[in-house]
Amino acid sequence: MHVPGVRHLPILETRTQAWPDEAACQQSAALLAARPALRRAFVELHGTLGAGKTTFARHLLQALGVTGRIKSPTYAVMEAYPLEGFTAWHFDFYRFNDPQEFEDAGFRDVFASQGLKLAEWPEKAEGLLPEPDLRMELVPLDGDERRVTFTACTPLGQELLP
Repeated sequence: MHVPGVRHLPILETRTQAWPDEAACQQSAALLAARPALRRAFVELHGTLGAGKTTFARHLLQALGVTGRIKSPTYAVMEAYPLEGFTAWHFDFYRFNDPQEFEDAGFRDVFASQGLKLAEWPEKAEGLLPEPDLRMELVPLDGDERRVTFTACTPLGQELLP
């Protein structure tokens, strides 16, 4: 049965982690950053406000070598980080209202190019984004604790699973 607005991605494999604190988030980001396949992946970050999507993205970008301030792209929608040998793009579609914005901003070209794409609130751009390689669902529990589910949607995503 097809439910409007619900995207059914292929699931090749799923793994779940418990992050008791931000240090565990940082460690998970560092381990993911060490995988060469990440440099050509599209990773979706799902979760409620305050779930830790931006915190994880910041730790991941730092582990990849980004120095200086890493801004949340909430208002700009996209921040680009040129790194050695590739570019990492960090998207936040939270304030995204009109699919035409996607075309006007040239995001289709960015997603067609090489490099890492991280997208927070990808459901706000549903139908415009390509299939992710890896989908992360961050669920806040008590305090700083998080349950994180990693879902590989492509063979590249399977290479990224923790």
